Amino acid sequence: MKYIDEFNDPGLARRLLDEIHATVTRPWALMEVCGGQTHSIIRHGIDQLLPEKLELIHGPGCPVCVTPLDVIDKALEIAARPDVVFCSFGDMLRVPGTDRDLFRVKGEGGDVRVVYSPLDAVELARRHPDRQVVFFAIGFETTAPANAMAVHQARRLGLANFSLLVSHVRVPPAIEAIMAAPACRVRGFLAAGHVCSVMGTAEYPDLAARHRVPIVVTGFEPLDILEGVRRAVHQLERGEHRVENAYPRAVRDQGNPAAVRMIEEVFEVTDRNWRGIGSIPASGWRLSEAFRAYDAEHRFDVTGIRTEEPAVCRAGDVLQGLIKPTECAAFGTTCTPRTPLGATMVSSEGACAAYYLYRRMTDSPAPQGSRIPREEMNPVG
Repeated sequence: MKYIDEFNDPGLARRLLDEIHATVTRPWALMEVCGGQTHSIIRHGIDQLLPEKLELIHGPGCPVCVTPLDVIDKALEIAARPDVVFCSFGDMLRVPGTDRDLFRVKGEGGDVRVVYSPLDAVELARRHPDRQVVFFAIGFETTAPANAMAVHQARRLGLANFSLLVSHVRVPPAIEAIMAAPACRVRGFLAAGHVCSVMGTAEYPDLAARHRVPIVVTGFEPLDILEGVRRAVHQLERGEHRVENAYPRAVRDQGNPAAVRMIEEVFEVTDRNWRGIGSIPASGWRLSEAFRAYDAEHRFDVTGIRTEEPAVCRAGDVLQGLIKPTECAAFGTTCTPRTPLGATMVSSEGACAAYYLYRRMTDSPAPQGSRIPREEMNPVG
């Protein structure tokens, strides 16, 4: 099967791992930005196959996880209203707000619906002119074009009963914030390939140069990740700090110009709060003035909601790469996928969920030596 079997080839994985082991001479910490990459790393045990001196740090690249608690509470407030059809992708329904989640609102009578595209919500608004239809527009640059298109389509159809609750975030400012943090140990990044397939790579060279870190655009299959790691450690060992595209089958330097034009027409850059991290300047999008009438936050007057994160949940430290999920006392005990304290245990891209799902319940050391028997690579194959 094209682009599946080829990127799970254990023989090629073995050769890449051997080269990585032969290259690394000093301690290095790389951050994979995307939660999808984190799940692939943990699922296939890639982090345990790398040299002991090479650490992979899990970054804040889970859009569900970084959606702020106050935005979740705004969604719950809107979804509970009797005249509202609240639409969302399924991964948001179990994200805990202050005292409930969207599943509970649905159980209490709220009209909460799972959709597979924001255009499904537009169609619901067209078919039900007597109801207010709200789509929960979260995510990184990957989901922004479709959400922008939904608003564009709603205006074209003259739908006054459609709106977005927007919590879009942008990756490059997050990398900037991570590098500026006093406790930062990151020396290189595996950038999210799907984000760059939309936006291109133009924002990354300046980051790489100013912070003197290699940034390698990487895919999501085991060999994609190993190739990204291989390129990053080669740069680190040589003292280089460039942007490399290791995902050329999906990413072009210019990205997707049509998608970028749609984003720029509908959205404008704004400061954005990240759950567990705080405010990052210019790290998000909101609806531009021309489309402000479709902003659910203002339409339903929920701008004044304020919240406070539960102290026992250390999801913020996980999202910043300061700790591994297993270092949180609540992990796997009071916090499980059935009883989550934070979004990192709920989301299909959350680091805590990855560790729990693949039974990584304790930190285990990386295998020793530069040559690892093939049977130890069974997850990769």
